[in-house]
Amino acid sequence: MTPDPRFFEQGGALDLGALAAFTGAKLALDADPSRVMTRVAVLSAATGDSVSFCADGLRGADLAQSCAGAIFVEEALAAGLPVRCAALVTPWPQAAYARAAERWHRPRRHVSGQAVDASAMIEAGATIAPGAVVGPGTHIGRGTYVGPGASIGPGVTIGRDGYVGAGARIGFALIGDRVKIYAGAVIGEAGFGAAAGPGGVVDLPQLGRVVVQDGVTVGANTCIDRGAWDDTVIGENTKIDNLVQIAHNVTIGRNCVIAAQTGISGSVAVGDGCQFGGRAGVADHLTIGAGARLAAAAGVMKNIPAGETWGGFPARPIRQWMRDVVWLERAARARNSSEGNA
Repeated sequence: MTPDPRFFEQGGALDLGALAAFTGAKLALDADPSRVMTRVAVLSAATGDSVSFCADGLRGADLAQSCAGAIFVEEALAAGLPVRCAALVTPWPQAAYARAAERWHRPRRHVSGQAVDASAMIEAGATIAPGAVVGPGTHIGRGTYVGPGASIGPGVTIGRDGYVGAGARIGFALIGDRVKIYAGAVIGEAGFGAAAGPGGVVDLPQLGRVVVQDGVTVGANTCIDRGAWDDTVIGENTKIDNLVQIAHNVTIGRNCVIAAQTGISGSVAVGDGCQFGGRAGVADHLTIGAGARLAAAAGVMKNIPAGETWGGFPARPIRQWMRDVVWLERAARARNSSEGNA
């Protein structure tokens, strides 16, 4: 997916020779240094004019099948690239990729000096409270209220009959109709990603968006990160409590309920109608099947089938967890009794 131009500026084209010099990588001898690149992309989405990276030898199949024009790789992986793909050899492929992303895809900023930018499209019947900031290229629908101190970043679209509470921050996001976003919520900030570089740890680019569908509620001080490459998506009519963390590339289905202090790690897929008890936690790259339920404080480390109820840490089917708890309590009582009689 190409970064959305409403949220990211597009830098000019760069030939491979200049790109290698800019990122500190070494261009393979058989590569054409005059070949032009225009953007970055992950391996699965790369095309002939884009640069990707691979830092994991286990992804050899993805590397061999990629359509990228060039790939940042360590020297040991350079021989596995497709014929028409140039190797940019570096000990820090992700850091070089991040530097290239900064060159080509800088986030747009609100720098006009006007609290409500002149290019913002605000439909009749929308209300912008004193102290709110509305960036360039935004679109706010009829009947939507934006509270005092709220910040709506460049390019954001908010549908009709919505509510944005005081101090909320929204950027890199497409928001549907009848969405309620309560005070202090932060939508669209960069997700967490870091990698080693020659000067220490560097932040990895977060080039996706947040898509919030119609009828969603987002509680106070909840954070929903934009995608690293794909979108973070919150499905229609899902209700999210206060102090929830939803990481990059997460997709949440329709009509889900997520209680306070739940944390959902990156690239998790949640089906329709799921329920999360308070303080539940989900590890990254998992799938939570439709209609699944998580007990409060559950720690999920594996996929959950549709319709099942899990609890405990590590989370497991609720009946199994309850049996394990009862067994543990009985074993503890028996041990204490035997020690007391000794």
